[in-house]
Amino acid sequence: MRYFLGFCLLFLLGCSASSEEEPKIENLYLNSVFIGDHNANTEAVEVDLIPEIKINVSQRMSPQFDFKSYIKLVNKEEDAIEMVYSLSENKQTILVKPRVKLPGFKKYTLRVNKGLASASKGVLQREVSAVFYTTNEDTDKFPRISETELLDKVQAQTFKYFWDFAHPSGMIRERSTAQNTVTTGGTGFGLMAIAVGVERRFISKSQGLARVNEIVGFLEKADKYKGAFSHWYDGNTAKTQPFSAKDNGADLVETSLLMMGLLTAGEYFENPDLQKRIDALYQNIEWNHFLNYSESLYWHWSPDYNFELKLKVQGWNESLIAYILAAGSDKYAISKENYTQGWTRNGAFVNNNLYNGIKLPLGSEYGGPLFVSQYTFLGINPQGLSDDYITDYAEQCKNHTLINRAYCIQNPNKFPGYNRFSWGLTASDNPSGYSAHSPRNDLGVIAPTAALGSFAFTPAESKEALAFFYYKMGDKLWSDYGFRDAYSVKEDWYAGSYISIDQGPIILGIENHRSGLLWKNCMKNNTIQKGLGRLGFKF
Repeated sequence: MRYFLGFCLLFLLGCSASSEEEPKIENLYLNSVFIGDHNANTEAVEVDLIPEIKINVSQRMSPQFDFKSYIKLVNKEEDAIEMVYSLSENKQTILVKPRVKLPGFKKYTLRVNKGLASASKGVLQREVSAVFYTTNEDTDKFPRISETELLDKVQAQTFKYFWDFAHPSGMIRERSTAQNTVTTGGTGFGLMAIAVGVERRFISKSQGLARVNEIVGFLEKADKYKGAFSHWYDGNTAKTQPFSAKDNGADLVETSLLMMGLLTAGEYFENPDLQKRIDALYQNIEWNHFLNYSESLYWHWSPDYNFELKLKVQGWNESLIAYILAAGSDKYAISKENYTQGWTRNGAFVNNNLYNGIKLPLGSEYGGPLFVSQYTFLGINPQGLSDDYITDYAEQCKNHTLINRAYCIQNPNKFPGYNRFSWGLTASDNPSGYSAHSPRNDLGVIAPTAALGSFAFTPAESKEALAFFYYKMGDKLWSDYGFRDAYSVKEDWYAGSYISIDQGPIILGIENHRSGLLWKNCMKNNTIQKGLGRLGFKF
């Protein structure tokens, strides 16, 4: 009997136990992920090189769990970074740190894999990942030298583009990948760079004069259109090389940049024969022909396509020099009315709005690419230059640069590689080709020429950028002809290229900051003075 009662008791106990439901195990969730101070919901930039990563989870974790198998940090090449793992006091925050300092300006991906399990056996059901970019490295790539030595070095190395890499004709190649394609605007910068080369004793004065005479000889035989020059030529034949399908004739703006360089070089070398030949080239340009019976100058004219490209030269942009030179001509001058109605559009080019708290006197929103406030003022001295619309053109150049820099520091698009040292948006190469980068066309690409070409306007800020480009990024940016054209940290891309119109502002902008050499020689030229005076400028 007692065996039967015992069996019944066991049966009842068994039934009672089986009737209770198994406790439900909740899934594990990530409440938040912080990479340093950055919430990982979006791509973080400017992350410390040894970031502390905090992964906050919904359940307590076990210190014995194999975190290494489930939480990984990989670089762009998918190489795993060795990490150190620990838990917070309440065991609901997993603390992760790289064992050693990460390389700067690089992309990393944090991956938390599904299967991560808590002490109560809750399991993460899906993979979570977060992307971030490190800040720049704080180690120098080259030994420190004095500021004067660094400026000398940058100018000397950049000068090599215009001297060593020049075409055998003396003309300047369009870019470092060009063979026989030479450019007129870039040659204008090259002519001024030759003056710098002589002044800084990179070459002798006789060497410089001989090279300038070579260039003038090429231009005397080159194809011309109403006296104006093409954008590109074949350096071997001096024949026009079309820039585009219908741009196979005159380019008035490139012609103007060329003439500014020629007139400046003529003043610097003080050689009467050279000055006479340069003046003949200038006076032969039929500037008023490019009005096309209108109030504005037109950029292009071709004997095949006439003015079909229909691009007016109107401000505010880099083309002010075209109006100054067109007004200075003895036979083919334009009038002040052309300047007022064509260039200023009866004052419509005035801006005077604040951007990041800085007033922009002229131009489009945020000022556009920095080259528009650089090219004309590589030769024309903006300091104390005024007209009916602005009391000092130096304010335009300075404020445009500071607005561009402030935008990069603010970095509204959260591009990696932007900070107070790494800044400058202007026309340059990029990973997809070429573009006029600006705050309204921001592709995440910084060009050293933007900050360095503004040296004469923002010396303190440009010095900071120069030190950063050379000491901190020199292993990626510094090479045969000075600084490479541009870089994008997001794309891990560093240009292999050099472009003449980007190298020019570097050597020339630095020299105007140091000595005002180009300003002094350009501004003492009679043609320049005549053109400025006729347009109503005070200088």
